[in-house]
Amino acid sequence: MSAEQFKQAAAQAAVQLVQSGMVVGLGHGSTVKYALDALAARLHAGELTGIIGIPCSKHTQNEATRLGIPLGDINAHSQIDITLDGADEVDPQLNLIKGGGGALLREKIVAQASRREVIMVDESKLSDALGTRFALPVEVLPFAWQHALDFIAGLGGNPQVREHNGMPVLSDQGNYLLDCAFGRIADPHTLARQLEGRAGIVEHGLFLGLVTDLLVAGPQGVRHLSRG
Repeated sequence: MSAEQFKQAAAQAAVQLVQSGMVVGLGHGSTVKYALDALAARLHAGELTGIIGIPCSKHTQNEATRLGIPLGDINAHSQIDITLDGADEVDPQLNLIKGGGGALLREKIVAQASRREVIMVDESKLSDALGTRFALPVEVLPFAWQHALDFIAGLGGNPQVREHNGMPVLSDQGNYLLDCAFGRIADPHTLARQLEGRAGIVEHGLFLGLVTDLLVAGPQGVRHLSRG
């Protein structure tokens, strides 16, 4: 099986956790696309009714609308029952690096509002320590992006402004995205606090202590891991 087939298998397994009447967070990225397809199929088959999707990006919102998935406003729901999302890197404690698709801020807002945060990955996303396989995305205000760049470099990172055709890539909020290569991150919690304490840094891609369920697809099938 290919990596894409593993992603699809993890997504299909995750969608089986959704029940009728749930408020469902809909993440962002290539694995989430497979989850949207599977969720729409269950809806159209009558297996699910009364669900409300909360999209984490404009792209996900457009895809869900195209597939006929009912959507709602996060401000109308104090708590989300379950969120389906992907990740760029996962450590043994089920901590994550996310944000390769640029939706880290909305993804974290939705994750923090969720009873269950279900992450769907193929085995290639697993690592012994965050930062060994993927640079850390950081969303910053355009007003002072160079100051954020310098600050992150002072923490030991190697930040680069994410660009497309020579222009900065913008998040859905109109902010810049920095991809920061730290190498192996020895203490993600300390790094998270340092980044959160700096004005101008809007959000970072360290998702710590948020995951409740991890579905990992590989040659041996789909494994379901739970925190604790």
